[in-house]
Amino acid sequence: MFDANLIESFFIQETPFYYYDLTLLQKTLSTAKQVADVHGFQVHYALKANFNDRILNLIREAGFGADCVSGNEVRKAIEIGFNAGDVVFAGVGKSDKEISDALDYDIFAFNVESIEELKVINALAADRGKKARVALRINPNVDAQTHQYITTGLDENKFGIAYWQLGDAVEVLGQSEHLELIGIHFHIGSQIIDLNVFKSLCVKVNELNNWFDERGFRLRVLNVGGGLGVDYHQPDVHPIPDFRSYFSIFNDFLERKPGQEVHFELGRALVSQCGSLISRVLYVKNGLKKNFLILDAGMTELMRPALYQAYHQIEKLTAATESDEEQLRYDVVGPICESTDCFGKEVPLPKCERGDLIAIRTAGAYGEVMASRYNLRDEIRYVYSPVLTDVSN
Repeated sequence: MFDANLIESFFIQETPFYYYDLTLLQKTLSTAKQVADVHGFQVHYALKANFNDRILNLIREAGFGADCVSGNEVRKAIEIGFNAGDVVFAGVGKSDKEISDALDYDIFAFNVESIEELKVINALAADRGKKARVALRINPNVDAQTHQYITTGLDENKFGIAYWQLGDAVEVLGQSEHLELIGIHFHIGSQIIDLNVFKSLCVKVNELNNWFDERGFRLRVLNVGGGLGVDYHQPDVHPIPDFRSYFSIFNDFLERKPGQEVHFELGRALVSQCGSLISRVLYVKNGLKKNFLILDAGMTELMRPALYQAYHQIEKLTAATESDEEQLRYDVVGPICESTDCFGKEVPLPKCERGDLIAIRTAGAYGEVMASRYNLRDEIRYVYSPVLTDVSN
C-alpha cells in the first residue's frame, strides 16, 4: 500500500493526518456495486462510517444511496448530491426538527424504531399535508457474534421494535393517514465476520415478511441493514471484503415475494481499508518492563481502541535501516491525558526512533468522523491518493 515515493511525500506533511487511498476505495465500491447488481440489490452507504466530502462524492458517483442516522447526515447527503429518493433515515432518537426537515426533502423512507416515533412522524407529516414512507425497524433478537458495544439486534439493545409490539404498531399504522408502510428494516450489529449470522437473520426476515403478508401488508422493501466485517489483522491480504459470499447468502436464503426489493446499508465494508492514520513518533520511553512509543496522534484522532479495545495493525513506515533487524515490543500510545489513550500493547515493531512515521491501518471507518478537539487538539487533516479514471482491473 505504501511505496517509497509515497512515504517520502509523507515527510513533508504535518502529522497526524488521515491518508485515503482513493484507488482502493474505487475498486471496493466497484466490486460491491457489481455483485449487488447481479442480484438486483440496492445499497445505501452508511454516512456514519465516514462523511469526508471526497469519499462521499466517489460513493455517490458509484451509484449508491445514503443511509443516515441524524438530520445533519440527511442534509449532508442532499448537499453532496445524493438523490433524495435514495436516502433513508434511521436512528432511535430523531428530533421533531430532524423529521420535519427530512419530510421537506421528501426522502425515500424513515426507518422507524418505536411506536411513539410512528405517531410523531404521522403528526408532523399531517402538518405539512404529506404522506411519509416508513419502514419498521424490527429487533429480531439475533446475536451478531461481535463486540457487545456494536451489537444492535438483541432484546437487551435499545434499537428497533420488539416482536411483541408489532400488533400495536400495525394498529397505529392503520390509524395514521399520513404514513405509508413500505417495508421492514433490520440491523443486528457491526464488524460481523461469521457469515452464518446473516443466514439466521434471513430466517427471521422470512418469518416477519410472511407475518405482514398474512395481515394484508404487501411490503415493497426488505432492508437487511449492513454489518459485514473487514480484516483488521491482514489489511493487505484482504483489502476488499468478500462481497460475493455476503450478497449470495441473502440471495439464497431470503424468500422474496414478487416485486420485493432488498436493500442494504453498508458502511465499514466500503471505506475501512482505504484509510490509514499517519502519525510520527514524538518520544521513545524504554523501561525495565515496558517500552512506550509516544505518537503525535491519540484517541482524539482514532477513538476505536479506547472506546472498545479495537485492534488496528500498526506499521513503521520510515525507510528501513540496519536497526530494523532488531524487533522490539512497544505499547503504542498517544499524547492525551488519559490512560485509555493507547493504540496497542506489546506491538512488535522494528526498533523506532524519534521522528519515525507510523501508520495505523484500516482506519477509514469510524476514524475521522469520531475525531474530537479534546485537550484542545488541532482539527485532524487528511491527504488523498490520486483518483483513477478506470477501475475495471
